[in-house]
Amino acid sequence: MIAYGSESVKIRILGVPLDLGQERRGVDMGPSALRAAGLNGAIRALGHTIEDRGNIHVRIAEEQPFGERRAKYLKEITEACTQVAKHTRQALADGFFPLSLGGDHSIAIGTVAGVSKFFHDRSESVGLLWIDAHGDMNTPETSPSGNIHGMPFAASLGLGPEELTRIEDFSPKVEAGKCVLIGARDLDAREQRIIRKSGVHVFTMRDVDEQGMRSVMEKSLALASRDAAGFMVSFDMDVMDPSEAPGVGTPVRGGLTFREAHLALEMIADSGKILALDVVEVNPIIDLMNKTSILGVGLITSALGKKIL
Repeated sequence: MIAYGSESVKIRILGVPLDLGQERRGVDMGPSALRAAGLNGAIRALGHTIEDRGNIHVRIAEEQPFGERRAKYLKEITEACTQVAKHTRQALADGFFPLSLGGDHSIAIGTVAGVSKFFHDRSESVGLLWIDAHGDMNTPETSPSGNIHGMPFAASLGLGPEELTRIEDFSPKVEAGKCVLIGARDLDAREQRIIRKSGVHVFTMRDVDEQGMRSVMEKSLALASRDAAGFMVSFDMDVMDPSEAPGVGTPVRGGLTFREAHLALEMIADSGKILALDVVEVNPIIDLMNKTSILGVGLITSALGKKIL
């Protein structure tokens, strides 16, 4: 958990160049694009210390067939997420704050597993803030595409293939009542039914419009923190309006504004209860002058305690 009152927080960065969970190439370069946008220097400027572990090895699509159409590259994604879980858990054990850079949103299967395992072994639970235009609550039986980047939230809740749900040897990783989906505006019909049945709390873009981001975040933070050691945050850059973040694989109009997103992450930082952070789905191939990565760096620093004054 970050204690922003201290002089320095130790942050361990892990790049996960995974692009097997979706079909639009280029998201594997997301970690490099975020680093090129000045991530490490921006974090150091806050007074934190960094240990950048580089990128884990991930198989590329050209190396193997995609396998089962309902869950493409399941074996390879399981291998990658198992690595991510171990690295994430070890970072916490070593006293570091884990910051994971994607890659597609499949990586969150590993990061959530690693954080949850660390606290599970201490008889504690964690909450989860899933900030995303999409629900990511499909399973192979409901997914219209078979792309696993649409399944990681479900896997974290114990829904879907055992290869994914049983990483770190326990399931579910999080309790639905301590999970909040924020910014949703593009949900599959069958996925909607899963979400309603799951017990996950949801604040759609309509909720953001009607209630305002401050109110949405106050409620979300309370839900994710209740009877928990803290919460982790999985931030998909496609939650942003495409005018702010054009370099994402699945853009949807009507997303968060620049200030709404910064406010959300500033309030997360102020809570002092964030345990780990993912930033995913940055695709520099379809970006404009690295605009999405530059925004991503700014949002990360807001989550890590940067203030206007």
